[in-house]
Amino acid sequence: MNNLLRSLLAWSVLALALPAAAAPRGIILATTTSTQDSGLLDVLIPMFQRQTGITVKTIAVGSGQALAMGARGEADVLLSHSPDAEKKFMAEGHGSRRRLVMHNDFVVLGPPADPAGIRGVKSAPEAFKLLAAQGRLFVSRSDNSGTHAQEQKLWKAAGLDPAGRGWYLQTGLGMGQTLNVAAEKRGYTLSDRATFLAMQKTLGMAILCQGDPTLLNIYHVIEVDPARFPKVNGPGGTAFAEFMLAPATQETIRTFGVEKYGSPLFFPDAGKQE
Repeated sequence: MNNLLRSLLAWSVLALALPAAAAPRGIILATTTSTQDSGLLDVLIPMFQRQTGITVKTIAVGSGQALAMGARGEADVLLSHSPDAEKKFMAEGHGSRRRLVMHNDFVVLGPPADPAGIRGVKSAPEAFKLLAAQGRLFVSRSDNSGTHAQEQKLWKAAGLDPAGRGWYLQTGLGMGQTLNVAAEKRGYTLSDRATFLAMQKTLGMAILCQGDPTLLNIYHVIEVDPARFPKVNGPGGTAFAEFMLAPATQETIRTFGVEKYGSPLFFPDAGKQE
């Protein structure tokens, strides 16, 4: 009888231990703020968790901060839209794979009355030149994000360095917060289209310059290399990356925002040549 009880006890302990052992380990996703502020991740993360059973801790920061987390092994997978910084990240050996997920575009925003007169200007650097020449308030994220990196490229293309100018306000904040500051102060700013569309009803701002090829905004999913960082959940990061590229997910991305805004906020690109 004692042997039987011992056997039953052993099986009970094993049964209790199995779910914990079999349960997939959660992942940390470091992502650009636009995927969070636009509401896209509110749709995609529950889908991923239902399909895989893997829980996701999302940390929404600028792309620069997301890449820095990856470079310290503090995240398992990244969503970023800062191509130059991403290439450097991969060259330094922090990531195992970097793959194209989707794109949208950046837009130059300002007060609907547009006192600077940039509405309809086809070239974003030319629009920036007009803003600088008139000393119009420009609100910058200045947070090492993908949007900030793109803004710096546009100032460089315009032949200007706005740092230290009285009309150049640096927030050090995310996209949503920076949009609120720009709206409150009736200034101009650069934003990804998705975040602007998600917030436009409360902002009182208008798109004044768009469509310039220099405003293309490309997103990649990057798996942090578990060979370099043993604590990184490599299988979990790979599962998330594969999920982002899966046909069902890409279709969700393609239709996200259509019903509410009349057009998609992102365009799927899995499998395409960059």
